[in-house]
Amino acid sequence: MNDIRRTILWVIFGFSMVLLWDQWQVYNGHKATFFPSATQTAKAPAAGSAASAPVGGTAASSVPAPQAVNASPATPGAVPTGAPSAPSAAPVTTRERVVVSTDVLTLTFDSEGGTLVHSTFSKYKAEGKKDEGFVLLDESANRVYVAQTGLVTAPGTTGSFPTHKTPMKVLPGERSLKEGLNELEVKFESADVGGVKLVKTYTIKRGAYDIAVRHDVVNTGTAAVSPQLYLQLVRDGNPPPGESSFYSTFTGPAIYTEAKKYQKVEFKEIEKGTVDVEKQATNGFVAMVQHYFATAWILPDGMKRDLLFQKVANNLYSVVMITPLDTIAPGATKTIDSKFFVGPQEEKMLEAIAPGLELVKDYGWLTILAKPLYWLLDKLHGFLHNWGWAIVALVLLLKIAFYWLNAKAYSSMAKMKAINPKIMEMRDRLKDKPQEMQQAMMKIYREEKVNPMGGCFPIMIQIPVFIALYWVLLSSVEMRNAPWVLWIHDLSAPDPYFILPIVMTLTTMLQTALNPAPPDPMQAKLMWFMPLIFSVMFFFFPAGLVLYWITNNILSIAQQWVINTRMGVPPQFNLPKFK
Repeated sequence: MNDIRRTILWVIFGFSMVLLWDQWQVYNGHKATFFPSATQTAKAPAAGSAASAPVGGTAASSVPAPQAVNASPATPGAVPTGAPSAPSAAPVTTRERVVVSTDVLTLTFDSEGGTLVHSTFSKYKAEGKKDEGFVLLDESANRVYVAQTGLVTAPGTTGSFPTHKTPMKVLPGERSLKEGLNELEVKFESADVGGVKLVKTYTIKRGAYDIAVRHDVVNTGTAAVSPQLYLQLVRDGNPPPGESSFYSTFTGPAIYTEAKKYQKVEFKEIEKGTVDVEKQATNGFVAMVQHYFATAWILPDGMKRDLLFQKVANNLYSVVMITPLDTIAPGATKTIDSKFFVGPQEEKMLEAIAPGLELVKDYGWLTILAKPLYWLLDKLHGFLHNWGWAIVALVLLLKIAFYWLNAKAYSSMAKMKAINPKIMEMRDRLKDKPQEMQQAMMKIYREEKVNPMGGCFPIMIQIPVFIALYWVLLSSVEMRNAPWVLWIHDLSAPDPYFILPIVMTLTTMLQTALNPAPPDPMQAKLMWFMPLIFSVMFFFFPAGLVLYWITNNILSIAQQWVINTRMGVPPQFNLPKFK
């Protein structure tokens, strides 16, 4: 009876640890790993409707005005509630889509507001489509993810200025980055709205994912004006296409400031109005993040800005940066330079673009360990030129670094295996006397100088390192479409033939067989069931993660075999007895 109680307690303890880990994931902004909540599946609003709503306003009277979740008194006062109409004296050309391309990007702009509505990456391919680039920004019937900018009135003032709903004229220029060109410009110019004309200039450079965006605000009226510039990212709350339900990554808005550093916000927090982040700053950026890719608006340091998170419409959300402009005299022009990033989460590139931008590549609470692990992995790739072999080499180096800790653990296990026959004999002899059995067991441990937990503590110390490595491999876009050998053509995708997961399961079971069997028969059975249960998940994990686990298992088995042999405890397989 005592053994049954102990077994039940172990099961409860194990299940509790799974639940705690799951909730820790949620607490750190990730989706639940093992028990994900229901995902919003509502289709995004049709392009050109709610997605086109100006910050704090609406595109049409049928859409309710979104409320700023964490708006402060400095929030813009006169927010546009509809699309301003261009004066008839200065007609604007028909609405059109402008497509420009560089060596790494293809971007589509809408002449309505000069909004960036589509992006394709030629270097990164779409899920399951080798001949198509990956699409991040999109404005279609099923998806909304766009980057918008415009002007709003200052608090306490009235009027209207050009917004992202204002029709604009597309100025002539190159539309593709030809040989000999290192950059190209796309320029949009609005008509006079409220005595102000807005000119947007996007400068895109060769090989770059960050775009220089210049806003020239021209006062064409007879009175001074004090508008505010807003930069916002709008997207639906649906999970990215192809996202796995077996491992979780964060999708949603985020901000960075020097004071509070990197802060993520769940869509459900915006929905409930429970966003608790910094509302004003003079530095940093706003971003939208998903697995492997991100977008971000970046203003120069020193410029005041308000930070807002909004629900624009059903299943549609925005993160906004609003910066006040100095008073602009009649006939004068105010220029604001900013950056827009749209691209993959390549860590070194992100570090070079803006302080803190590399944090959109989210390692969670183990960032302090994950960053040096990624650095080492990147260095190994530089030597080996293959991410798969770099993973193998990194795990090998970690096993070498932890050799003495592992040796201590396996030595303890070997001692346990050596005295196991004596303990089994004692258990059979005293099976009806549980109290005497416990005392006799402790006596054997003291006499043999064996600590039953001695094999656990050295391994537990290493767990944070290997969890950090897990997040490095899961988060690194470099694994996407990266081949290893033979049939593994993409380390970020599951093994198409399930060979690696089967090998991983076999190595896990072999490792279990080499460990000393627990005296309690029920615990012995659980030792076999748990690896099998958790191995099932690895059939749906990226091949790179499974490769890392296989390498760790094989090296652990080899080390355990050598240590057991040296200690005079011949390796033996403790096979399960299911009776």
